[in-house]
Amino acid sequence: MPLLECRGLTRNFGALVAVDAVDLTVEPGEIRAVIGPNGAGKSTFFNLINGMLRPTAGSVLFDGKDITGLAAHRIARHGISRTFQLTHLMPDLTARENVRLAALASSPGRWRIVGGADILERAGEAADRAMERLRLAPFASMKANELSHGDQRLLEVAMALAQNARLLLLDEPTQGLSIEETERAVQILREMLNGEDLTVMLVEHDMEVVFKLADRITVLHRGQVIADGEPEEVRQNAEVQNAYLGGFD
Repeated sequence: MPLLECRGLTRNFGALVAVDAVDLTVEPGEIRAVIGPNGAGKSTFFNLINGMLRPTAGSVLFDGKDITGLAAHRIARHGISRTFQLTHLMPDLTARENVRLAALASSPGRWRIVGGADILERAGEAADRAMERLRLAPFASMKANELSHGDQRLLEVAMALAQNARLLLLDEPTQGLSIEETERAVQILREMLNGEDLTVMLVEHDMEVVFKLADRITVLHRGQVIADGEPEEVRQNAEVQNAYLGGFD
């Protein structure tokens, strides 16, 4: 059974159709990239999946359950976590505190008076595991605003990972990184994905990153799917090359 299934997913903003009847199926353990030119509807598509936006039409099924239109926090508790194009960190807290708070946010018992110490301990353990996976353990006691931009981006991934995610939505994880930072981030992400029972959807403009990480690629253009397949199949697709005004280098 697919882990994620989108059926005719549509979102209108007045007369603008940002996401237009998208059908998409993601299998457990798959790393799926969603690519397309600026304005193709990629981030809007992510927002429909994780509940930040309600669809105009269509449905989203996660692990066989209809989660269409649920609030973002309820969808997160089903096991869908999200990073964003711009960093969303608490800059004056340490790296570990940021990740531990993310882990606490996903705990159903976080408001309990009795047993609160156990919940805090488990959140701390989840934070430590996630930071170890992203090679951030040496920076655990540093404030988030003292980290390099590359490590801040990885810290956001660690925060999402610590929330017991089954589906991880990564929105432009290498945005704003230098060539060296991008290479390091890709290597760390590949190691993390190889060692975790995770399904990942990735929005990314850097095609080298996409082809290094993704098992399968879905291409959006003007809100519609124009191609879907394995990386080399998509690379050779004439319609995709036209959409990118000259193809991939």
